[in-house]
Amino acid sequence: MTRYHDLADQTAALIADGVLRPGDRLPSVRHTCRLHGLAPVTVTQAYHLLESRGLIEARPRSGYFVRAHLGQRLPEPEMSRPVGHSTQLEVSDFIFEILDSTKDPAVAPLGSSFPSPWLFPLDKLGRCLASAARHLDPLATVTDLPPGNDELRRQLSLRYLAHGARVPPQEIIITSGALEGLNLCLQALTRPGDLIAIESPTFYAGLQASERLGLKVVEIPSHPREGVSLEALEDALRHHPIKACLFMLNFANPTGSCVPDARRRALVELLDRHDVPLIEDDVYAELHFGPTAPLCSKAVDPQGRVMHVSSFSKCLAPGYRIGWVAAGRYAGLIQRQKLSTSLATTVPVQIAMADYLRQGGYENHLRHLRRSLAAQEAALVAAVEAHFPEGTRLARPQGGYFLWLELPRRVDALALHRQALAHGISIAPGPIFSAKREFGHCIRLNFGHPVDARSRDAVATLGRLLAA
Repeated sequence: MTRYHDLADQTAALIADGVLRPGDRLPSVRHTCRLHGLAPVTVTQAYHLLESRGLIEARPRSGYFVRAHLGQRLPEPEMSRPVGHSTQLEVSDFIFEILDSTKDPAVAPLGSSFPSPWLFPLDKLGRCLASAARHLDPLATVTDLPPGNDELRRQLSLRYLAHGARVPPQEIIITSGALEGLNLCLQALTRPGDLIAIESPTFYAGLQASERLGLKVVEIPSHPREGVSLEALEDALRHHPIKACLFMLNFANPTGSCVPDARRRALVELLDRHDVPLIEDDVYAELHFGPTAPLCSKAVDPQGRVMHVSSFSKCLAPGYRIGWVAAGRYAGLIQRQKLSTSLATTVPVQIAMADYLRQGGYENHLRHLRRSLAAQEAALVAAVEAHFPEGTRLARPQGGYFLWLELPRRVDALALHRQALAHGISIAPGPIFSAKREFGHCIRLNFGHPVDARSRDAVATLGRLLAA
């Protein structure tokens, strides 16, 4: 696996540097085998990986070629620059109004927050769920109360271990999706009127949860590739009584940014020095396009201040609502919050997820899912490059399923949203990702659905609306 990934990465670098240009023919499999001393299956796997990323294409009886339609890569958006003072939130009504537009199946789902359900092993999961319901031990209705099913928490602990983090099952609390986990963490750490730090732009669900709890927020600038600014965060920690930080470090929604390993370590150390906990919303970490996952924050959390929140909703089982919090030193607090709010997460579903993980096959599913998403990302980028106007900036993610676009300053994203809906297209306008409704000329697009004729036509229509 390492050798074919290495060859794919070397070839991708040659394409990025312009050594291999659109339309160029790649060396044949046989020639590449002789050149690098590799087996034909290794070279073929590397070329298939590059094809899935949208970088090359196979032509019958001719070989592999750099895709000719890549075009001029769009420039990257700049670092966000939110105003530094705290904000009292009033965003929920505004966000709900926008989100209602994404529910209609007749609308092209470029604004959706969810990937296509057909990417997931729903039949196998359904069999696990049916078996769990048929063979449910009546005692499980008591034993699987918070912190949750023992076997599921053991399986999650093993996955943390595989990512270099020692997280004992006792620190893991099963929740009804990641959103409940975020709410439990905020409830455990804050009181109405308290101040938390969020990145800007940020996922709107965190804004809604904070507003519901009566919290104020200070927005921290973030880079579209490397995520939250440590320099700005350190300044905010010195000048504001911040009770907690709520960040996405891996393939953030909406920008797709991923905090590099060294900066991630520095972030955890900075928060340790200020005795401020980190609530990490990490639902996209499994969706990396590269050969390895980003550094797990729990692997560099000796003090247990990272409250790691995740779920299976984006990578395995949408609709099953199984999430968890690896709560570290706060595990007892989170368990009590869970008991006093929703009491328990559905027992048969916990058992079914534990059974699926125990059977194996999850990693194979993830490999197929990552390849699909990487190919869909490349296809959507190509469509945007072909149809969007000059002045568009685009953040190229290395995982997840969102594209963040900065449009020319004259564009009103909310007006574009309304125009797009009239043409049967949903988009996510930038202001829903800001406490102050900033990013008025930005949009988020979803490549978690197949990039087919319908979605390409939708992108072309958006391009025409932008040109009008």
